[in-house]
Amino acid sequence: MAEIRPEQQTTTISKTFLIKPKLKPKPRTQSQTPESKYWSSFKSTQIPRLISSISSLSFSPSPPHIFAAAHSTSLSLFSPLSLSHDNVSPSSAISSFTDVVSSLSFRLDGLLLAASDFSGLIQVFDVKTRTPLRRLRSHIRPVRFVKYPVLDKLHLLSGGEDAVVKFWDVAGESVVLDLMGHKDYVQCGDCSPVSADMFITGSYDHTVKVWDVRVENSRSVLEVNHGKPVEDVIYLPSGGLIATAGGNSVKIWDLIGGGRMVYSMESHNKTVTSICVGRVGKENGGGEAMEDRILSVGLDGYMKVFDYGKMKITHSMRFPAPLMSVSFSPDCRTRVIGSSNGIIFAGRRKGKENVESGGGDLLGFGSIAEPGRRVLKPTYFRYFHRGQSEKPAEGDYLVMRTKKVKLAEHDKLLKKFRHKDALVSVLGRKNPENVVAVMEELVARKKLLKCVSNLDAEELGLLLMFLHKHATMPRYSGLLMGLTQKVIEMRAEDIRSSDALKGHIRNLKRSIEEEIRIQHSLLEIQGIISPLLRIAGRT
Repeated sequence: MAEIRPEQQTTTISKTFLIKPKLKPKPRTQSQTPESKYWSSFKSTQIPRLISSISSLSFSPSPPHIFAAAHSTSLSLFSPLSLSHDNVSPSSAISSFTDVVSSLSFRLDGLLLAASDFSGLIQVFDVKTRTPLRRLRSHIRPVRFVKYPVLDKLHLLSGGEDAVVKFWDVAGESVVLDLMGHKDYVQCGDCSPVSADMFITGSYDHTVKVWDVRVENSRSVLEVNHGKPVEDVIYLPSGGLIATAGGNSVKIWDLIGGGRMVYSMESHNKTVTSICVGRVGKENGGGEAMEDRILSVGLDGYMKVFDYGKMKITHSMRFPAPLMSVSFSPDCRTRVIGSSNGIIFAGRRKGKENVESGGGDLLGFGSIAEPGRRVLKPTYFRYFHRGQSEKPAEGDYLVMRTKKVKLAEHDKLLKKFRHKDALVSVLGRKNPENVVAVMEELVARKKLLKCVSNLDAEELGLLLMFLHKHATMPRYSGLLMGLTQKVIEMRAEDIRSSDALKGHIRNLKRSIEEEIRIQHSLLEIQGIISPLLRIAGRT
């Protein structure tokens, strides 16, 4: 044992330590686009939890563009200026409702506010005093929407679960028109921005109807089918396009084009509940070059910004609750989104009066242009490609480059006057319409019989096979039957000397005999039916 211990003491124990591998550097986040920076510039503010789901939001058309929110049996008025404070509270509230408030709409001067509820009542309030001035009752079921026309102070539009659209005289508290045509709840509507007499309504019967109060019999002038229950519908600023929301899609329709669908945006995962028009643009020397966008919100908690000029999504935002309503202020500085749990997600940008920036600022949100680049010189390759992606201005004259037509092989051969090669080429493609078209072209050039006489045995077999299959077809028989006779007369010796060609001729003979037999049968049937038809005509 004493001899073993020294050996144990001299032995060394080696340990291996694992070296931690170097982690790959994280990829840099992609830089935001100018438009994403614009929408992200809205300073987010959560308005305290209200009673229940925010069913409707509406901005006043007149400055300072206060907005109203409908929740449960009351509505609250907020000032956009208060959104900069940490504690946001309603500037005033109206609670003179007996049922859930469903829809809100300001008059074009911002002095009156119309609100509808599920009891079937529509009330018109003075915004300053919050006094109810008119009580409109005619709907026998809950009212789903109410809307003031964009160009009219005296009338009001409403629709509800009784499937009736009503056009009201507000001063007289009477219904001017009852518009029938929908077969289910009338959920939404909007008034034309260019005509005080036209408006649209959307229903759970999947249809959107265009109405004109000047049309007699109160019938809709146009109807489009969204394909799903329609949750919201809006006119786009031009007045010739509308956007409809239902299911998980937002669709754009061309009314001037007869109700043609222009595009369907299906980026939401759940039902789209509300849409509105937002604006984005640049200041140019005091003027504002604005571009319109469609803002959509849905039960999936997303707000999508859709550029319907380029037909693409330009921005997307996620919120922690299903979204029920959305609205955008006329001065493009405030956007509000109502959720199903009673929270209003408001966003406000700095005003242009508070920003000392140049002419490239985006509506008061600093400069969103990309970092300055070097001036392009003729020594740069990009110099010769500048301006190719620019959009034309309104007064520009467009010179369109004609698209090059891709010719088929037989067309190329015909252009080179290689008539026989063109015929052989098209016979090998087995497209009867192209074959007949080439034959007609050769007849017009008086070259068809010459091509037939120059065919070798294999090429002649292709021609006879084609004649066997299509000579008896009524649409081709006028040309092919005469050609068949000429081919047999001109190439009789070649046919006798080839067993393969004889087989093609036998097959051709059978098909012609079968066609003749069918024609005789049809003539016999015609002879039987004709006297019966004459007798029936006399009686």
